[in-house]
Amino acid sequence: MNRIATVLLVTAVVLASAGFAAAQDRDSQLRTVRGQVLSKDDNSISGAVVYLRNLRTQTVKTYISDDAGNYRFSGLDPNVDYELHAEHQDQTSAKRTLSSFDSRKEIVINLKVDKKKG
Repeated sequence: MNRIATVLLVTAVVLASAGFAAAQDRDSQLRTVRGQVLSKDDNSISGAVVYLRNLRTQTVKTYISDDAGNYRFSGLDPNVDYELHAEHQDQTSAKRTLSSFDSRKEIVINLKVDKKKG
């Protein structure tokens, strides 16, 4: 009985380690997109709303730019395309696409708010 218990314990430890390694590997492949929201004069805009839309599920996440105009979305699936844009007051930026073919883990996309919403 001791021998069977030992084998079961070792098997459980090996399986738990493999599961932990797989979770770490999955987390290490997640992506981040960050950048700055800028006016047409290239000044940073704080308080702009940045929209990130998952093109597979159509879910939208938002981020309000900080005092320096910075935004950041992390934990993004590398196998999904995303679309993002920023809005501030009555203006918007062009829509930008974050492609699943872009293999970088951290991507910088600055958004220039320079068009009327419409």
